Amino acid sequence: MTATPLLFLHGYWHGSWCWSEVIAKVTAAGRQAVAVDMAGHGLYARRPACLSQRPFDPDAVATEPSPVAGVSLDEAAELLISQIGQIGHGGPVTVVAHSMGGTVLTRVAQHAPDLVGHMVYLTAFMPASDVPALAYIQSDDNEGELVGPSLRADPTVIGALRFDLASQDTAYRHQLRQAFFGDVDPDAAEAALGLFSPDAPVGIALGATTLTRGGWGSIPRTYVTCAQDMAIRPAVQRRFITEADAAFPDNPTSVVALDASHSPFLSMPDQVADIVTKLDRRA
Repeated sequence: MTATPLLFLHGYWHGSWCWSEVIAKVTAAGRQAVAVDMAGHGLYARRPACLSQRPFDPDAVATEPSPVAGVSLDEAAELLISQIGQIGHGGPVTVVAHSMGGTVLTRVAQHAPDLVGHMVYLTAFMPASDVPALAYIQSDDNEGELVGPSLRADPTVIGALRFDLASQDTAYRHQLRQAFFGDVDPDAAEAALGLFSPDAPVGIALGATTLTRGGWGSIPRTYVTCAQDMAIRPAVQRRFITEADAAFPDNPTSVVALDASHSPFLSMPDQVADIVTKLDRRA
């Protein structure tokens, strides 16, 4: 069979840049692949003025409304559908989603199942029917995660999950690195933090999707777990798989395990590229 094109979707705060090492290895193997920006991120990101204004006002960090506060799961899904259409030319595409990108993939797969040939969730949110990603973030299964303690504003006030990426506080920056890049070279982790968007629109995490057997439940799916993840804890990852298999037992989740942090595309790009290409050949 002809392998389907690969589309890579990042998670909160990241951008298409995070897949650069994986894309290089996948395309070197002769595969058509592209990474795209999620709504409110990358070239679609908008930064709050408070993080660059001088003198610095810490109170403004906690109160300035986010310029991406209006970005919803609906908007993010609409953008991804258009991106899939461009690379797939109307045919199915294998979508690899990371972190909050999984919530967007889930919505798209339910609403446009003919466009998605295989869903790959790389330590990503794979929410059950009618359950928002936020419910998993706040669950007891996610105890010990380091993202929440790193936020510098109330999302209900500013409409986004905000990091102070300009902070020179050594402990704070270490916490951010541990949340996302625990097994990544520290210099590379700092470079990645420099590319982060400071605000992630909370609307994407608040959205929920009703899943059906003929929609999302009909598409082959693979979940890649990451044992060292401090953003989506392993117990939450297992919960996603258990809930999906209980809801759609005739289409069980294939599971691949990595001993990685939240960002294996940076710490072990060879393994991620190998997993994706092998899974797709079996799709």
